[in-house]
Amino acid sequence: MSSVDYASPPKAATAGPDAQRPKEGSGALSFKEKLGYGLGDTASHFVWDMVGFWLLIFYTDVYRIPAAAAGTIMLVARFWDMAIDPVVGIVSDRTQTRWGKFRPYILFGAIPYAVLAILTFTTPNLGETGKIIYAGATYVLLMTAYAAVNLPYSSLAAVMTSDTYERAGLNTYRFICAFVGQFVVTGLALTLAKYFGNGNEAMGYQHTLILFGCLSVVFFFITFMTTKERVQASTTLPSSLKEDIKNLFKNQPWIILACVGIVSFVMFAMQNAAIAYYFKYYVHYVGGEKSLPSADAITWLDSLRIHLGGAEKSVQWFNVIGTVALIVALPLSKPLAKAFGNRNVFIGSSLISGLFFIALYLPGEKDIVTIYVLNILAKMAYAPAVPLLWTMIADSSDYSEWKSGRRATGLYFSAATFAQKAGWGIGAAIAGWILTVYNYVPNLMKRDLDARRAQTR
Repeated sequence: MSSVDYASPPKAATAGPDAQRPKEGSGALSFKEKLGYGLGDTASHFVWDMVGFWLLIFYTDVYRIPAAAAGTIMLVARFWDMAIDPVVGIVSDRTQTRWGKFRPYILFGAIPYAVLAILTFTTPNLGETGKIIYAGATYVLLMTAYAAVNLPYSSLAAVMTSDTYERAGLNTYRFICAFVGQFVVTGLALTLAKYFGNGNEAMGYQHTLILFGCLSVVFFFITFMTTKERVQASTTLPSSLKEDIKNLFKNQPWIILACVGIVSFVMFAMQNAAIAYYFKYYVHYVGGEKSLPSADAITWLDSLRIHLGGAEKSVQWFNVIGTVALIVALPLSKPLAKAFGNRNVFIGSSLISGLFFIALYLPGEKDIVTIYVLNILAKMAYAPAVPLLWTMIADSSDYSEWKSGRRATGLYFSAATFAQKAGWGIGAAIAGWILTVYNYVPNLMKRDLDARRAQTR
């Protein structure tokens, strides 16, 4: 079963019979190539997840930028990222080198990407206005470097093989490696920052990013050296940006996937940005000052929280367990796709996981076991959909080539990530603005409750 149930279009006048499906690259990919490709997304997630999970709270609680300004920075940077995506896609589609169209961007973009990641989590003392300008500038430049590397990286999968189920397998490797990167960032980043900082949070974050940046460069180089571009355009039509964009917006499967990306990433961005605050100010402190136990009324759950070392470790455990659930369930994607079709598995997976994500906030601050169980179920339910989204984007590019005779892989992936980053930027901005609406003051409750806890000892 194909990835999307396409209608049978008439052949384009300019597209001969060979335009229906490229014949190159239909064989099985080696384990070495799949793993090498996957490590590129480990490198990508070192930055993507540091930004998604920790940047907003880094801005407000460490760099002390007002929450409204931080939320606006998140939105502006993402919209810039969205604007640069199609440019990178169009340019990479027209790139011709001895290394291929997409691999050179991974090779030459890795080091600027790592340097800008470090600068984004560096905290020069410039005054409030200077801090806002610095944070905005470094984040925008980081997103530019991210697009210049990650978009060609994502497009690379579509030209490594033309077989839709081999692509699903390749993307399964990709996202297993991606979630290993997420596991490291969500489970160890705050611990590493505490270790490297030795009481200086700002220095701890910076040194943590130096480590992640160096690892990213190594992993991107491995991706470059172990992968090969095989699928070539099946026709030699002259390049036409106007025709490529026209075909993009006539492609119904791609339009549907773009809309799904916006809605999904609004939800994920809001949850990822808010979850650190949720644990730090709600779950960890059992709902607030009124419910803080006295010394003779501390329960086993309070003792467990104290033993875990505070809100930072609590949210890390929450994220780690969820990431493990994703990794465990990811291998189900390819067999489920073969049995039921990519589209049907994606829809079912998204709907079921959405219900679990909503239910996650219903148990209340004291029922932490149920919160963890719902997180595990949500992540396991969503896991099969993750590689299938990118598989279907690649298939929508093939579909366009089938109809028009033109191949524009980079444009299709850049336009899809454009939609997803729109959702990500909107979601992160909403989280920051909501904090401002409710008069958020960094660490206020934490300082008050820590003082009271010290008095009860």
